[in-house]
Amino acid sequence: MRFTLIWGEVANGLRRNASMVVSVILVTFISLTFVGTAILLQMQVGQMKTFWYDKAQVAVYLCTDVSAGASCSNGEVTQAQIEKVQAELDGAVLSPFIEKYYFENHEQAFENFRKQFAGNPVADYVTADQLNQTFWVKLKDPSQSRVLIEALTSQPGVESVTDQRQYLDKIFAVLNASSFTAIGVAVLMLVAAVLLIATTIRLSAFSRRRELGIMRLVGASNGFIQTPFILEGVIAALIGSLLAGGAIVAIVQFFVQGYLRVTLPTTSFIGLTESLVVVPILVVIGCALAAFSAQFAISRYLKI
Repeated sequence: MRFTLIWGEVANGLRRNASMVVSVILVTFISLTFVGTAILLQMQVGQMKTFWYDKAQVAVYLCTDVSAGASCSNGEVTQAQIEKVQAELDGAVLSPFIEKYYFENHEQAFENFRKQFAGNPVADYVTADQLNQTFWVKLKDPSQSRVLIEALTSQPGVESVTDQRQYLDKIFAVLNASSFTAIGVAVLMLVAAVLLIATTIRLSAFSRRRELGIMRLVGASNGFIQTPFILEGVIAALIGSLLAGGAIVAIVQFFVQGYLRVTLPTTSFIGLTESLVVVPILVVIGCALAAFSAQFAISRYLKI
């Protein structure tokens, strides 16, 4: 009987305050979509770090005729110096850290340069001899690049030794900043959702204050009176959470997998598995916030 009465009160409350319920659903939907997007961004950044850091190489740039620096004082690297660098890579000190490496001469570097800058006028002003011959080294553990840098930087004929991860760090710093910005916006939206749910519950209680007074007179407990209001907020937030979850799945399916993955086939992107992990998180957050804000509003402001 109590169960039937409670759900009857919930149904009446949702029907009477339909416009407010819709507003709660919308603000919950929007705020949790931001939260889900922020979570997906963090997942994407983490996946891209794993993908690209694993592919990052150390570039050993050899001297050209126009190179500066003490190790390039004699101009273009000689064949003997190239062989000495290769011997270092094959030696007992460095080889345990190296998974594989290959040598890129002037002609190969020029061909790759023209492919990379196809259609760019700069490609017409660069000649093969201006590009560095390079040893591209893939380490077993990319975080140990310092060993290679210290061993080869001062070698005659070596212009510089560069860890490609330093360029990736700058890119990921921008991505992390974007992710944190999305989290900040999501937090603000969640605060707005909490306040709106609390206000909705207060208005709903005020509109039924006469009924609440009668319920008190017949001996209804505080818990029995408060429960329908809490359930109203939770139901509205649940609908908004499910809509946000659907939006997150749609973003991953149609934008990430349908567009970005096709446009950037060489990059690893999150998939539906990750988005389906986010959906229950959004539902739990939405329902918990709704229950908390409704309980706070009914306990703090409703005199029963």
